[in-house]
Amino acid sequence: MLSNVDFFARRCVWVNGPIIVGAGPSGLAVGACLREQGVPFVILERADCIASLWQRRTYDRLKLHLPKQFCQLPRLPFPDDFPDYPSKNQFIDYLERYARAFELKPSFNERVKSAKFDETCGLWRVRTAGGDADEEEEEEEEEEVEYICRWLVVATGENAERVVPDVEGVADFGGRILHVSEYRSGECFKGENVLVVGCGNSGMEVCLDLCDHDAHPHMVVRDSVHVLPREVFGKSTFELAVFMMKWLPLRVVDKLMLLLAWLVVGDVEKLGLKRPSIGPLELKNTHGKTPVLDLGAVAKIRSGELKVVPGIRSFFPGRVELVDGRVLDVDSVIFATGYRSNVPSWLQDTDFFCKNGFPKEPFPNGWKGNQGFMQLDSQKGGFLVLLWMQRE
Repeated sequence: MLSNVDFFARRCVWVNGPIIVGAGPSGLAVGACLREQGVPFVILERADCIASLWQRRTYDRLKLHLPKQFCQLPRLPFPDDFPDYPSKNQFIDYLERYARAFELKPSFNERVKSAKFDETCGLWRVRTAGGDADEEEEEEEEEEVEYICRWLVVATGENAERVVPDVEGVADFGGRILHVSEYRSGECFKGENVLVVGCGNSGMEVCLDLCDHDAHPHMVVRDSVHVLPREVFGKSTFELAVFMMKWLPLRVVDKLMLLLAWLVVGDVEKLGLKRPSIGPLELKNTHGKTPVLDLGAVAKIRSGELKVVPGIRSFFPGRVELVDGRVLDVDSVIFATGYRSNVPSWLQDTDFFCKNGFPKEPFPNGWKGNQGFMQLDSQKGGFLVLLWMQRE
């Protein structure tokens, strides 16, 4: 028997197959492969659409950072007339076509509140409630559903919750403050002094977009960062890495990648972008930190249109004081400070994940299953996982 006396306190649904949490690209891919094998499954999605990150929380100019052949899902390639780097809308269209082709019908507006493995019967108990709880609001009493299944597949990714640092004085700033997930275009920032906090791929591209719309961005760079060109002499940097990984050790590939980066984008340390002490691929594999693929931001730094500044000490009305003592007049602030996984908040009584949301078992062990549990796209390796798969 199932343990816990509350078994009959909510509507229960038996799933004679896996439950997949997340209807992003990974969740859809798993569903399609299961559909081909005739295995029943249920996809739970907290939003009201597939790929909600792409549809609701990305800026307009976004394109895939990797060539399309590395981003297509199983059994359905991208259309031949798509460019090498499909746009945001093209990728969304592709995912919607993929869902239709494999008759994938996620259960939308179902937010997982808890998932627990019941050792007495060897089954997973997954409790859901309605709606997406991104905003911190008091939860009204809502109907809960409990799903019972043998297998649980987590495909929620690394970008479930926004990360916004608590900076002294931010409540007194008075200007516009938003997270990069709310940013769409630099058009409404024309002529403004904009402080972009963060120098990852999103931060760099938002700064580039602001420059293109005649805003005046300052980019806060606190940590070291690897900046690689998206292409080297017309070839994708990622594609070159895939080729080299077939023959060379990771650290050798890292050294070659840095040499190519120096030849194409130059010495970025002179621009205030200090490189980490370990290579870009090794850093991604060990710490989960993704290198930046430059789309033109470095040229804007060189021209002076984009200014690099150090960390923030404090906010004041309409101004910000930096750690080096400088004070900037600022109209708007964009926190390009990333996301984190929310799996540790609802996955109960397991030792699968660290507090930061990354799995404790490195790739590919997380795919092998433990108590019927499998996690897909929260790996520190990220695109390094794709490299590994290409190498195999």
